[in-house]
Amino acid sequence: MKKWKTVLAVLTAMMMTGTLALTGCAEESEAVTVHFGVLSGPTGIGAAKLLTDSDNGEAENTYEYMIAADNSEIVSGLTTGELDIACMASNMALNLYNQTKDSEDSGIQVIALGTQGVLHILESGGSEEIQSVSDLEGKTIYATGQGSNPEYILRYLLECNDLDPDEDVEIVFAEATEISAGLISGEIEVAMLPVPAATAAILQSSGTVRDALDVNDAWEELGNGSSLIMTAVVARTEFIEENPDAVETFLDEYEASIGYVNSNIEEAAELVAELGITPSSAIAAAAIPQCNLVFISGEAMETAITDYYDVLYEANPDSVGGALPDDGYYYVG
Repeated sequence: MKKWKTVLAVLTAMMMTGTLALTGCAEESEAVTVHFGVLSGPTGIGAAKLLTDSDNGEAENTYEYMIAADNSEIVSGLTTGELDIACMASNMALNLYNQTKDSEDSGIQVIALGTQGVLHILESGGSEEIQSVSDLEGKTIYATGQGSNPEYILRYLLECNDLDPDEDVEIVFAEATEISAGLISGEIEVAMLPVPAATAAILQSSGTVRDALDVNDAWEELGNGSSLIMTAVVARTEFIEENPDAVETFLDEYEASIGYVNSNIEEAAELVAELGITPSSAIAAAAIPQCNLVFISGEAMETAITDYYDVLYEANPDSVGGALPDDGYYYVG
């Protein structure tokens, strides 16, 4: 209601001063509600200012939002039309595009990219045995993200370091909370987790869990020319066509939110904790510098992510839905 009251007050003032013709009232008072979804990890952190502004009635668009636990909730929301815009794993975005691009009412386009490498290999028990990817040989590695970026990144890194993901290691997929608890108790020795879950596990372990490898660094060491772009912001094509101004406003507000979080870590950490994205502001403050939050839109998107998609496709075509992106994948405004 706050936004509508503000709009009506402005319209009244303009009519009283004769600066607004009566024929323009109905058009100016129309508002679009954007149904927006983020994942509970770094994408939620980057959107913290936007979500808070929405709660306070201070966002330019009107938002109804959800913070999803995994990509399946985002995919479901987009395909049913419950979500208009959402942040999701970049490989899942291409998967969804390939599955729906011939559909009349459930197709999507990527409108922005964000969040570079946020994965970390953690080691518990005070050991410092793991110093490189090759040191994972013979280990049981717990991880989140089966079927999305984390699984394919881990498998690719292992293969590039002469390890067979199905023979030389055992990969066990589980929820982040379960993995964190196992690391802290010592029941799990090695795990791969994204920030902020990785940050929380380290801080809550009182020194028994360490950050053994930054996966982003390990990827860069491969020298394959690609960068980890783990998050894609997508919108339903139908929504884009019907509400181009709302989409452009969203892009401005989301970019501003990421800029605010990167530049105001302590203040943003409080917002993240209040939204329930992390258990505490201390965890959020420690996690934000490791989130690698970026905002890439327009023609720069294709350049930024093409090589990464090429790597995923070569490793496993199913990881991106069986096809590399065509020209219709990217929304350039």
